[in-house]
Amino acid sequence: MAQTAVPSTSAAGERPAPVGIPLREILPWAVFAAVLGAVLIYFVGAEQGATSLIGGTWVHEFTHDGRHLLGFPCH
Repeated sequence: MAQTAVPSTSAAGERPAPVGIPLREILPWAVFAAVLGAVLIYFVGAEQGATSLIGGTWVHEFTHDGRHLLGFPCH
């Protein structure tokens, strides 16, 4: 007998209501993702020249190909 991908319904023919995720559980992860994304964009796109927080060129060389892939000019 073939099985369907649709979950079975209750005896009354109604599907159960979806479970909501509270905002308090999502908010810390959303803030963490936003901060991490901003840090990554900074290091790939702006860690060079006058805005450089880390001396030397190793950060630039480490993110060089990512800069070109994302369209940031670097030379």
